[in-house]
Amino acid sequence: MQTDQHSQSDTPQRIGTPLSAQATRVMLLGAGELGKEVIIALQRLGVEVIAVDRYANAPGHQVAHRAHVIDMTDASALRALVEKERPHLIVPEIEAIATDALAEIESAGLATVIPTARATQLTMNREGIRRLAAEELGLPTSPYAFAQSLDEMKAAIAKIGFPCVVKPVMSSSGKGQSVLKTDADIEPAWNYAMQGGRVNHGRVIVEGFIDFEYEITQLTVRAADPASGQTQTYFCEPIGHVQVAGDYVESWQPQAMPPAALEKARDVAAKVTTALGGRGLFGVELFVRGDDVWFSEVSPRPHDTGLVTLATQRFSEFELHARAILGLPVDTTLSTPGASAVIYGGLDEKGIAFEGVAEALAVPGADLRLFGKPESFAKRRMGVALATGADVPEARERAKLAASKVRPVSANGV
Repeated sequence: MQTDQHSQSDTPQRIGTPLSAQATRVMLLGAGELGKEVIIALQRLGVEVIAVDRYANAPGHQVAHRAHVIDMTDASALRALVEKERPHLIVPEIEAIATDALAEIESAGLATVIPTARATQLTMNREGIRRLAAEELGLPTSPYAFAQSLDEMKAAIAKIGFPCVVKPVMSSSGKGQSVLKTDADIEPAWNYAMQGGRVNHGRVIVEGFIDFEYEITQLTVRAADPASGQTQTYFCEPIGHVQVAGDYVESWQPQAMPPAALEKARDVAAKVTTALGGRGLFGVELFVRGDDVWFSEVSPRPHDTGLVTLATQRFSEFELHARAILGLPVDTTLSTPGASAVIYGGLDEKGIAFEGVAEALAVPGADLRLFGKPESFAKRRMGVALATGADVPEARERAKLAASKVRPVSANGV
């Protein structure tokens, strides 16, 4: 646990009654499965929640007090909605947002942006956060270069070498991301990056490969110390995970690490989250080899690999985020080893059904979250299996078994 002298005086000092003039109002920008869990956590604390997404009936829409569908990259539409709803706090949950508009909203005193508007601007653009981490803070990262044309990307790859990774500067869940091994991979990777960005900036990052043993998510919470009121930095136990094509498919907690590596991981996480400021939970992604640690990325909000905390911690990452942004005490205690495994849609269809739910829940220590997304795609994350165990290997085995029991099926004709 680390302390800084930052305080956020505009954090609500009391919580009103939802749907009354005294309500404490929080607006989530993005209402997917992670946002849905944040909404539930906020509502348990008596907060009035407004969920916003680009499509109707998103998971968070289904549990919020009010729901809106807008293009969140449209600055005018975003500003108009904030002026209409007058939230006290705005909580971004995705990348595709008009972050300049958030800065103007914060500057005008219309609402507090979590963790801050500046943090949102930096972290939703890989260029901003990489330059902050490597060039301003001096944190260890992979070699990298930015490019805004195919020719510039070729020049960057010539400098960095193969193998390398190309990503849009704004994307998530592996969208638009490619691993390049030869010259033949370059043009397809550029085209895929242009299609896969959340907001098409026509710009990519080229990253050199790091020969790491494993990667972790270090969930880091900036929250008020109940005694002093000052912001402190708290750490959850590290989360290990498996990614395929940049998208998480399995996670577990705790990830075993040498003490020196854990200390370095938390030092890196503390430095980058302190530089970003504000309060809330951050998912800091790191590469680890032996005692060496490299910074990869940071999300200023709950992380998909952190879904495992629904089974492992006294308070999940979603509850920690809710408490931190409201200025309430947090507790990052690990209760039990656990794991998560993704359940994919398996087919392209609206309104699918799930079979095998009872069989999945019969697995010892297992639980499920089916997100309620209105439309399925073959590789869209539609749910997650959670499991606890005596140790991480047992929990991972149970989570994967439970996930395998759930069978997405067509609902046509039913």
